[in-house]
Amino acid sequence: MPSYAYFHNQIVPLEEAKLSVMTNFMHYGTGVFEGIRGNWNSDHKQLYLFRLEEHYQRMLNGCHLLNIELPHTLEDLCRLTVEVVEKCGFEEDVYVRPLAYKSGEGTTQAMGVRLHNLDSDFLMFAFPWGRYLDTDRARCCVSSWRFPGEVPRAKLTGLYVTNAAAKTEAIENGFDEAIMLTPNGHVAEGSGENLFLVIDGKLVTPPGSDGILIGITRDAAITLAREELGIETIERHIARNELYTADECFLTGTAAHITPVAEIDHRKVADGEIGKVTAKLQEFYHDVILSNNPKYAGWCTPVYKK
Repeated sequence: MPSYAYFHNQIVPLEEAKLSVMTNFMHYGTGVFEGIRGNWNSDHKQLYLFRLEEHYQRMLNGCHLLNIELPHTLEDLCRLTVEVVEKCGFEEDVYVRPLAYKSGEGTTQAMGVRLHNLDSDFLMFAFPWGRYLDTDRARCCVSSWRFPGEVPRAKLTGLYVTNAAAKTEAIENGFDEAIMLTPNGHVAEGSGENLFLVIDGKLVTPPGSDGILIGITRDAAITLAREELGIETIERHIARNELYTADECFLTGTAAHITPVAEIDHRKVADGEIGKVTAKLQEFYHDVILSNNPKYAGWCTPVYKK
């Protein structure tokens, strides 16, 4: 089944969505992206996009940082996304990648480090994508690459090169994922996920003041822990040694969902199995993203008309 893209103000086959090599953001990282999950519910015969508006609001906030002016409202972006995914017709889990960027495409206008006097553009495409971390129990390592904590934590394309280096370092050393530290040595996040510990029956996660991305799945985990499990979340600095002594650890992200961490730096987290709190959160989260829990139906946007 073919994938489609919204590109140059029209929906086209994905293979026809091509950028010029002179596009500004390709050289200088002047783009803002999002990742949006579509989760297929085989019982409903429906594909649900998870927290669509929240993703696009975060992208628009990032656009404001980079002086990217789009001709689309929040409502426009949500509508266009449903149209593209519906045209693809997938009956499986998908991933949607919107990208707003500085263009100047195909002209010398694109060259030069700046945000002013550049055109802005937007594209978006969808494709089938299964599990991001293809494991039930992730093995992690603390990365030697430090988290770039002094830059604004929007999803700016130019910020993720350090994350990419950390991820590759982890894979090459036999792990599934990297855990990055802030410049001050506090625990920050995974290369593409937020991080939680369970300590003394409470969730503990790094605060926004550490420069982490305030993840949408992170927010969902905090909400579900509070509303469904009666568990408080504490946002505070986390020391590296706490990774090794926590009762549980898990990662959250649009791509990774809620992924338990069983091992960090060759040390088991507790007994190395999926913890009780993590398992309960996974269960609630799975029902929520498939729109099986009416309480959170507002988080899910159906794609196919019934």
